[in-house]
Amino acid sequence: MTSPNPLAFSLVRVLSSAALLLGLVACAAPKPDVTASADLKATRGNTASGTMFFVQTGDKLLVTGEVRGLKPNAEHGFHVHENGDCSSGDGMSAGGHFNPGGNAHGQYGRAEHHVGDLPSLKADAQGVAKFELISTSLTLKPGATSIVDKGLIVHRDPDDYYTQPTGNSGPRVACGVIRKS
Repeated sequence: MTSPNPLAFSLVRVLSSAALLLGLVACAAPKPDVTASADLKATRGNTASGTMFFVQTGDKLLVTGEVRGLKPNAEHGFHVHENGDCSSGDGMSAGGHFNPGGNAHGQYGRAEHHVGDLPSLKADAQGVAKFELISTSLTLKPGATSIVDKGLIVHRDPDDYYTQPTGNSGPRVACGVIRKS
């Protein structure tokens, strides 16, 4: 009778532990309830474009994505708008900020603000802005704060979080519609 190879035995133990850990992680990670995306296209005369992804799990909505073709090293207002319509060429067909509660415009995560008020995009030296947000005020589920089929707008200028009703963010440089996946 030969004795077991200690190296093979250690390898089997490591692989078994890894498989068990992966199985536990897979079981522990909740599956999304709803997913959506918005394909942002440049408005007439602009170059900004990108994609945002939305993943709803329970009461949390993860928003991630990237926008390119922005003014380098600048902030750009970023909002959910009331209409899922980008047909006008200038983004104005998306209407005003999504605001089902009738609140004053403000900064996301602080004081009073529209449901559609998002943190500004911050472009790097190449004009690329990466975005990540976890929100409990936005949802993809049916209800008053659902952003499904709403417009998503990127503005030329930073949001001052004060000027009513839009934050003085300037023209709309990209427009997209949030659609369920």
